[in-house]
Amino acid sequence: MKKVLVVLLVLVIGFVAFVATRPAKFRVERSATVEAPPEVVYAQIEDFHRWDTWSPWEHLDPDMKREFEGSPEGVGAAYHWSGNDKVGEGRMTISELRPPEQIVIQLDFLKPFEAKNVTTFTLSPVAAGTQVTWSMEGENNFMAKAMGVFMNMDTMIGGDFEKGLASLDSVATVAADQAIPDTAAATMSDI
Repeated sequence: MKKVLVVLLVLVIGFVAFVATRPAKFRVERSATVEAPPEVVYAQIEDFHRWDTWSPWEHLDPDMKREFEGSPEGVGAAYHWSGNDKVGEGRMTISELRPPEQIVIQLDFLKPFEAKNVTTFTLSPVAAGTQVTWSMEGENNFMAKAMGVFMNMDTMIGGDFEKGLASLDSVATVAADQAIPDTAAATMSDI
């Protein structure tokens, strides 16, 4: 019995030492081309009221509670959500803007675990529309490092980013198509 306890203690110490060597920071990033101009894509991201049309987490809990604070868009606009174990609880606050190139969001998870991360959307015009890069970075505390041994954050979150970018493409493309008739009508009336 004593040998078993010694072996278990050595395994635990070895695991703790291994976890301690894991990276202190993480970064998840995905990019996609959205077939709409940067201004149209930017508008979908900057206004948290529009996230329900493209965010990969919005429909995981039909009973999720949402609260918006501050102005509908712009620096200081905030979105608080609380839902089931698939979405947890957290808050996003827009902290920096460079229209129509970049939106930086402070992302604070409250449940099932606390974490403070930064999410950035970078938009660049390309021939087919807009190259959108969605990234999230943050610190790995000991618990996050331990979970990272068994779950890969890039794989876990990256897939959601890919779904979100695909939905953003659909929503922004429709918004851009709807904006075209208004522009065409204005041009026709100028003739």
